[in-house]
Amino acid sequence: MSTSVPHPIPYQGSKRRLAPVILQYFPTVVRTLIEPFAGSAAVSLAALHAGHVPAVHLGDSFEPLIALWTDIMERPGTLHSKYTSLWTEQLSDPRAFYTEVRAEFNARGGTHRLLYLLARCVKSAVRFNRAGQFNQSADHRRLGTRPKTMKTRIEKAHRVLQGRTALFTGDYRELVCQAQKGDIVYLDPPYEGTSGTRDTRYFEQFNRVEFVECLEQLLRRKVPFIVSLDGRTEQKDFGTCLPEFLGLTRLEVDAGPSSQATLHGRRAHTIESLYLSPDLGASIRQ
Repeated sequence: MSTSVPHPIPYQGSKRRLAPVILQYFPTVVRTLIEPFAGSAAVSLAALHAGHVPAVHLGDSFEPLIALWTDIMERPGTLHSKYTSLWTEQLSDPRAFYTEVRAEFNARGGTHRLLYLLARCVKSAVRFNRAGQFNQSADHRRLGTRPKTMKTRIEKAHRVLQGRTALFTGDYRELVCQAQKGDIVYLDPPYEGTSGTRDTRYFEQFNRVEFVECLEQLLRRKVPFIVSLDGRTEQKDFGTCLPEFLGLTRLEVDAGPSSQATLHGRRAHTIESLYLSPDLGASIRQ
């Protein structure tokens, strides 16, 4: 198998860069990794690829995204063929074509359309209007991932995920409830610091009270978990720390340049918060 971790879905906020750091805090033996905020599934792909876990459960509230992961797992050739058609058709007028595909996706869906939009939109930053429609504009400086490269990424992800992955669409709490002792849950919810009101970068918004209650349930059931949540740049803090009564270990990890600042033409370095459940935190204090 290739030494590189496959990454077929470009997604702003992807933990691809941080995945090796996150994996080092996993227990030695894990039955199933549960990742209920799937996004680009960077941690799940990295964990399977490195052999840290034998199986993963991936979930997301954005149904078209889980449909896309389903096609990567079950119909990689068909997905790539349709993506290639879109990528090729755009060449005569990339600006107009992107707008057409976005309208078609909002009207009729289509995993190949979503993959094309993610590959071409500005900074791979998904945005939604109040009606829940994809409304991010195209990055007109590029045409998106070339078909040959996308084919390789899809095929690699297919090989990593096939037969070892279960997919789920819905509220993250439903998937977390399935976790048992011996599993590990990785949670990467929307940034609280940007989600106090309707924020167009997320399909669903962050409810802090519900999230803390979910973590309390995991603690009572003795299911280990890791949370990526908020952080800071040199100029600004995002959100507030999770409450001390949970007994979590909070680490700060270097996430590199801020994608959000880059999107607005600024330079900023991001430090993200990583929270470990008490059992995982105890192992690094020994």
